[in-house]
Amino acid sequence: MMPAQSAPLRVPKDATEPRHLPGARAGRDPARAIKRGPSRVPPEVVAATQRERLFDGLVHTVAEKGYVNARVGDICLAAGVTRPAFYALFEGKEDAFIATYRHGTDVLWSLMEAAHFSRPTWQTAVRSGLRAMLNTLAMVPSFATMAIVEIDAVGPSARDERDNLLRRFNQFYTDAPRPVSGVDHEELVSSVVGGIYATIRRHVAAGNAAGLPNLVPSLTYFSLVPFLGPEEAAVAVDRDDDTDFVAACLPATEPPARPAARKRVSVSPGLAPRPLDQGATGG
Repeated sequence: MMPAQSAPLRVPKDATEPRHLPGARAGRDPARAIKRGPSRVPPEVVAATQRERLFDGLVHTVAEKGYVNARVGDICLAAGVTRPAFYALFEGKEDAFIATYRHGTDVLWSLMEAAHFSRPTWQTAVRSGLRAMLNTLAMVPSFATMAIVEIDAVGPSARDERDNLLRRFNQFYTDAPRPVSGVDHEELVSSVVGGIYATIRRHVAAGNAAGLPNLVPSLTYFSLVPFLGPEEAAVAVDRDDDTDFVAACLPATEPPARPAARKRVSVSPGLAPRPLDQGATGG
């Protein structure tokens, strides 16, 4: 077994850019209300604000109702944005979901990069990145539900996005020691990443997103043992000196988390109210 890498890891330039994770704020957050009056807000600013609010509204709506039962009107109502404004930004519900997923996973990815590349060795970097991801998902359970569980109901395009994301995780194993002869490194990494994802999904689907940080020791060991062996992997598990990178993607005050158990009610289209056809806020 090769020794662990000890060279300092380099932080990507944009890894620490502070952005909010979708679902960390309420869609109707008063801080993002667009004030009307003689001093008009530039159209591009209005569109960007509406887009952010729709990201949050979609995450909360899909986490509560499920993707299949979430309607465009529900998302708009949660965001305080009109249907015409929604369709000016997205082609439909699936397009909005994918845009929200891309934005949210980019935020999460930047957070994990910052945590990963803050550590001096590969094994401590893996643990730090896992901890940042699990802590963040636990603090924004609505995003975890939307992005990890409900994505299965969206369709092939969304699943392609998920597969692309999982392939990105291979980058965290660039500095991993190569396994014994005869074992394909890329296949091993893909198997480890897939196992981590399946474990996280199982907990989120069971309504236990809040308990994800408890998985740090077991997932760290699982991530490292194929490359370091049981003794070195156990040493890395025992370390608890990670820096907390979670706050950068959360607002000062996070909205209350959605209940773990969600009721999904299918409503007949003929009986469904149209909450935002008239009277919704324009901003």
